[in-house]
Formats: sequence, C-alpha cells, structure tokens
Amino acid sequence: MRGVATPAGPPGEASAPGARPRHDRRCTGRARPSARCAAGHRPGHRLRRRARRHGHVAVHPARPPGGRGRYGEGQVGQALQIDPTGLTGPDAGRAARLLKEARAAALSGRRSRLVPRPVIGESWERVIERGVDPDHDHRAGLLSLEELEERRRRSPLAEVLPVLREGLLSVADAAQHIMAVCDAEGRVLWREGSAAVLRVADGMGLEVGSDWRETVVGTNGLGTPLVVRRPVQVFSAEHFVRTLHPLTCAGAPITDPRDGRLLGVVDVSGPLDSMHPVMLALVGSVAQLAEARLRERHAVALDRLRAVAAPLLARVGGRALAVDRHGWTAAVAGMAPVDRLALPASFGVGRSRLAALGMCLVEPLPGGWLVRVEDGRERTGTTRVVLDLRGPRCWCVTVSGGAGEWTHELSPRHAELLYLLAAHRGGRSAAQLAQDVFGDAARTVTVRAEVSRIRRYLHCLLEHRPYRFREGTEVGLLLPDRPADLLPHSTAPAVRRARVGGG
Repeated sequence: MRGVATPAGPPGEASAPGARPRHDRRCTGRARPSARCAAGHRPGHRLRRRARRHGHVAVHPARPPGGRGRYGEGQVGQALQIDPTGLTGPDAGRAARLLKEARAAALSGRRSRLVPRPVIGESWERVIERGVDPDHDHRAGLLSLEELEERRRRSPLAEVLPVLREGLLSVADAAQHIMAVCDAEGRVLWREGSAAVLRVADGMGLEVGSDWRETVVGTNGLGTPLVVRRPVQVFSAEHFVRTLHPLTCAGAPITDPRDGRLLGVVDVSGPLDSMHPVMLALVGSVAQLAEARLRERHAVALDRLRAVAAPLLARVGGRALAVDRHGWTAAVAGMAPVDRLALPASFGVGRSRLAALGMCLVEPLPGGWLVRVEDGRERTGTTRVVLDLRGPRCWCVTVSGGAGEWTHELSPRHAELLYLLAAHRGGRSAAQLAQDVFGDAARTVTVRAEVSRIRRYLHCLLEHRPYRFREGTEVGLLLPDRPADLLPHSTAPAVRRARVGGG
C-alpha cells in the first residue's frame, strides 16, 4: 500500500531548536509522494498503521468510484478500498465485517471512508438502479425439466463439460465447494460438487434451472462475470443480497472462439471460511482450457468439411468456397483464400447476396455451405434429397445440387426419423414423432435432440413447427422390395405398421 503525507505545518513554521520532531496528525497521505511529515515518516504511514489495526486486511487508499455519489466522491481526502482477494482464515472474517460496513453505507447513500473494489462498486450501482432487494433474494421460476434439457442440448458448453469437471470438480469437492455452470442468460444448467454445500446452495436458491443474472439476485459469481465478461471473485458481503453473504464465489466467462459469442460462466462457490486465494486464477485457467477445447473441435470440424468439399470444388467452374455455419473457410477454388466470410442472418439454401462476393448460389454441405459466386451469370438449381433404406443394416441420405452430390451414412434412429418425414411431407410435430418412434407422445425432448443432430448435416433442408423437409426440395425415398424388410431392427410403432402395409 502506498500513500502520501502532508508537511508538518503551514509554510514558514519551524520547530523549536533541539525539539524532537513530533508526528503530525494531519499526515494522512494527501501531498506529493516524496513529502514526509516532521517526524520523518514515509508517505502514507498512517494508512499502513490503520491497515495493521484491521488485522492485515488489504485496505488500500483509492479514489472513490464515480457515478451516483454513494461512496463520498468529491470529498477532500481518499477513500479506503477493501480488497479481500488473497485472504484466508481470520483475515477473511475481518474483511467480511469491513465489507458489510461499506455495503451498509452504499445502501443508505451516506459517505464512507470504506469502499469496495471498483468491479463490485459498479455492480452494486447497477443492481441498485434495477431495484434488487438487498435483504431478500428474488427467486425466479425454475426451468421445467423439458426446457432445461433443451437448453443443455443446444448449449456448446455441453461439449466442454468434461474439461470443466476434470479441472475443477475434484478441487471443488475437496475444498468443500461446488461447481456451477450457467448459460448466457444466467440460467444454471449444471451444478455438481460437495453434497453438504449443495444442500446449502439449495437453501440459497442456487439450483439447477434457476436464474442468477445480476438483475435478479444482485452481485454474484455467475451474473456479474456475464456483465463484465472477465473473471470475478465475489467475497461474502460483496454479494449485494444479504442472504448470500456466507458464500464466496469465483466465476469466469466462456466465449465461443468461432464468433466471440458469450456462452456462459463457470463458477466455484463455497463457504467463506473455505476460500483459497488461488481459486479465481484456477477458475479462469480452466475456462481458457474450455475455450481451447472448442477451438480444437472447430478445427476438426473444418477438416471434415474440407474433406467433403474438396471433390465438389474440383468440379466447380469459376469461384467457389466451402464455409462452416459461422462463415469460417474450409476450402476455396478459383479465388484467393479468405479466413472468414461474413454471412447474413437469413443465410440459407438458394441465391443470396454477400457483401464480399455479390450474388451467390448456396448449397448445403455436412457442417457448412458450398458458396458459388455467380459472376454475372444466372444459375439455378434444385436441391434433391434421396433417402436410401433398401439395405438391412446400412442406410444413407444423398444430397445433390448444381455443384455435385454428397452422401451421409445414417444411424438407425436418424433413419427412422427421416423415413417418417419423407413419408409425411406435410410435416410431423415433436409429439407426433415421439408417438411414431416410441409409442409415447411425451418423449418430445429425445425427439428434439435427435432432430437437432440431423440438422447438423442437413441444415435448413429441415424446417420445424412442424418438422418437415424444406419447401421446394425434391425428396426421394428408396425402400426395400419387400415391405417386411423395412428397417428390420426398428421397434418404432410407425415402422412396424409400414412393414405390414398399415402406413
């Protein structure tokens, strides 16, 4: 900690000859950094003594944060900033008491010599403006089981959950902490760790499916990193809501390296007395490992797309390129390579105008798009999908267009679903497909998950509400010569009816 000191008295005033220099009570750190008081003390010594009286709690001289005038800004003098990061044991308890004093001053609007760290003070101002109750947490309705499973399925965080578990869960469990992962909207999707702390978290509303945005439960280790988009530790009374003061939390955001989109936050929370100074650094490092895993998976996906696109691009005359769904380039032909192509929000199969290339013809590829530049010539083409179910164990879908065709082998479940959509061109709802495949219309979550996986390679050739093939797409269905040989291993009620000619 550094401070500055004022001279011992007014200019021109001298001490008596031979008198022992006396400490000047005004030596509080408001003059030049090189100034000393008459007793020869170094700058800011009173502030250091005050810190020692607080039991080595990190209390730093700092200017009050700007904003709403709740922290004594504009006063002559300096505020004392409370920084509990790096504290353990008794020091952590003393810091918690000082933070409660700073929080009480912020809530009452009175001026105080104690202020929180800027990231916490700014968060308090935001939640005060939003009218969050500081004494009682507001618990928004939990997600239904179906909606929770849908969010988990759609979230890219599911791909890196093993990385988060490996890096944090063993440490969290040993340190009496829990790990929580929320999406970009602050909804808790996963929560694991110490059973005892999980029970405590239940009483505080930190449950799977709960909403932990800053505007709902105030300053916290999940919602605040979502706002500031950097790792944040929230210690005891730094939580805006009083019922969360027994906790200390460390959260770090995770972003999608493909487009910079915020995916969510991973957080480690536990009792105040079990906090460790390195927890924030650990959480931040594991979040970076998760982002690195997403980059690796993206590179593998581009390699797969490149393998599919290479023979098609070899037959294309003129300029063309294969890009993934985020516009990252896998391969090009007849033009200089580019790292990424900016795609409009409404991008899809058909003719589309791109700012960098002009009018283009777009066709689907597994995991991306084939983009052909028209170069002033009008080109038209129809996309055709052929579903081949003639084999007893091997089934595939073939997509063909103006640039050529590609084939994808189907799993038994995907073969069943695509057969049903090809047989019902008007479309089927999730409940109808669940009834057709499982004989249970309530199993819509499983159906949605499988259709989502199919759309990874068929993209917008499949539409939803109801699920159906895109209008204008030619669909061919190749079936066995004998109806009884249709998908022989399938137990789906609709397939069994088709085998006996029941449709």
